[in-house]
Amino acid sequence: MSGCEGYDAIARVYDKLNKEIDYKLWADFFEKCFDRYMSIRPEIVLDLACGTGRMTRELSDRGYDMIGVDGSADMLSEAYSQNEDRRILYLLQDMRSFELYGTVGAVVCCLDSLNYLLEEKDLCMAFHGVHNYLDPDGLFIFDMNTPYKFENIYGDNAYILEDEEDGLGIYCGWQNEYDRESGICDFYLSLFEETEEGGYIRSDEHQRERCYSYEKINELLTLCGFELLGVFSDYGFSEANEKTERWYIVAKAKK
Repeated sequence: MSGCEGYDAIARVYDKLNKEIDYKLWADFFEKCFDRYMSIRPEIVLDLACGTGRMTRELSDRGYDMIGVDGSADMLSEAYSQNEDRRILYLLQDMRSFELYGTVGAVVCCLDSLNYLLEEKDLCMAFHGVHNYLDPDGLFIFDMNTPYKFENIYGDNAYILEDEEDGLGIYCGWQNEYDRESGICDFYLSLFEETEEGGYIRSDEHQRERCYSYEKINELLTLCGFELLGVFSDYGFSEANEKTERWYIVAKAKK
């Protein structure tokens, strides 16, 4: 999902390049968290850094009143175009300083969007904003890429993503540069979209993520008024270990 920058060049093909993501299974996990940690499921849910709105729409279809916040106009344009008759409120806002019209029962944030916040103060601002707009004992459920993933999967590796639709190819070259001292990983993306004439249109994009330790995430959550309820390695609530690539984190707003 979209963080504070980037994703403008690939917004229109983002879902095609990430079609392997099972949003229904992920939404099942959210509802299991609601049932496990709340006395009653929330009525209003905020999808923070909602991107093209795939999770927003999935949760809307399950009966939740949805709000989607994202910092990319291009990603939100894609979300609007697929909204159909759903009543979803989309807001173009920075996740560090967003404003809502009232409180919500739960906030979800998917696909390592919070890793795009490169300074501790920025992550703390996002946590503060979430806490401010959550009902007492409301849930904040989010995921973040782990140090293991930054070191062993991202690193200085290169990848190719591809998809084909209506006979036209889409290819994305992805080169990483990871600075272990700063914890910052730079992603250099080159997108090639095949045209009907047989040529290709190229778009380039630069994105950055920061690696945060479990201890730092817990420290900032506590500072911002949250109680950490669980850190898992998958949708089945498996305990995270030293080779976990993505943390699924559940926290409760204490008020």
